[in-house]
Amino acid sequence: MRRNDREITEQNRMMEILSACECCRLGLMDENGAYIVPLNFGYEEVDGKIFLYFHGAADGKKFELIRMQKKASFELDRKHQLIEGEIACAYSYLYQSIMGNGMIQILNNYEEKIHALRMLMSHYSDKKDWNFKKEQVEKIAVIKMEVTNWSCKEH
Repeated sequence: MRRNDREITEQNRMMEILSACECCRLGLMDENGAYIVPLNFGYEEVDGKIFLYFHGAADGKKFELIRMQKKASFELDRKHQLIEGEIACAYSYLYQSIMGNGMIQILNNYEEKIHALRMLMSHYSDKKDWNFKKEQVEKIAVIKMEVTNWSCKEH
């Protein structure tokens, strides 16, 4: 990171920012370069490792690319505020951001899918014990990413 003075390295603070984010952009590669898609997400920390969870229809470009790749990148950001100045170079922008990458897979195990969907729902609600209809769970695809490295920045 070029601006070390803006880097956040304290794990609890990084998790606090992750928790406050509403959208995660998943970065995959295709024949034309980067393919980036915004997604709802869930997360958890287990024994110091961070796991991100996503879901969607089981077909389409996103899942086609995931089936071909084992690694992906991600980005989250929040707390956007424009700072105006008297001259163009005095303008600035405040934000918090997280970037990283990890190992990605599509979950096939029913119980793992339920767990991931509960993590996703608990991120957007105060409830952790959601129930899902079996036929709905079987229709959707659920993605798990084990984060291998990540960084956090605040300006």
